Amino acid sequence: MRNQYSRLLTGAAFALATTLVMSLAAAATKYTAQFVSIEQIVLIQYLVCTLLMLPWLARKGIRTLKTDKPILHLIRGLSGWLCFYTYYLALKEIPLGEASLLRNSAPLIVPLLVLVWLKYRMPWLNWLPVGIGFIGIGLVLKPDGNTFNPWHLIAFASALTLTISIVSTRVLTLTEPTNRILFYYFSLSALFSLPFALSNWQPIPLISLPFLAGISLSVWGIMWLYTQAYSYAKATIIAPLSYFGVLFAGLLGWLFWQQVPDMMAVLGAVLIIGGGIGSVWLGKERN
Repeated sequence: MRNQYSRLLTGAAFALATTLVMSLAAAATKYTAQFVSIEQIVLIQYLVCTLLMLPWLARKGIRTLKTDKPILHLIRGLSGWLCFYTYYLALKEIPLGEASLLRNSAPLIVPLLVLVWLKYRMPWLNWLPVGIGFIGIGLVLKPDGNTFNPWHLIAFASALTLTISIVSTRVLTLTEPTNRILFYYFSLSALFSLPFALSNWQPIPLISLPFLAGISLSVWGIMWLYTQAYSYAKATIIAPLSYFGVLFAGLLGWLFWQQVPDMMAVLGAVLIIGGGIGSVWLGKERN
């Protein structure tokens, strides 16, 4: 019993570390976007990640990239790239906490995509927290109550594409090894980023280099921490803790940009987080 409790605490610690690193990377992106275009940030992030995969590719050989799922890898790469691109675009224009909150609404969209793509039907009760969460999304999309901000919609697009990335990754993991999935994701995303970065190219100041390195390496750190978290605890424990990232992002937004959410945004956050946690718990696997 004590060992189980210890593993639970360890998994929770890794999950919280994941959300903290994600929030710090988001804050670094928002700051760096003052000096470097978003398109350059995305390209550099994926180039660094692709380069980090080369030692693995050198050991295993080019044959290890052979796959029977090229279209699914393309869907996963495109959706993952769009997720980061739209998220970074939104970070530049709207409060850090609200961008993080809308991106973290992805668990609410997963049941809809699974219904359409995998033809899996949930019990009616499971749709209740999804509906509650979408009401919260509506409130955050109009945080001042009367003016629609298109950049909030861009942040929500990040959640939509993250959902496609999540579901396509789940399908790929049934037959594909992790490193192959990662290599195709990073390399394809770098290719998608290249024309946009070239068309928006600007000189990169020295002050931004440490931040660009940190943003790029954070992707690897997040994946490692996230994997560790799930190796110690179940998704029903880990997934709700991901919403602490919204709190961390909100605190960073307040500390560095004096961004304080109004009551409409706070109410929307409560509904989204409550709906997301409820959706995870009602949708948990029963052993």
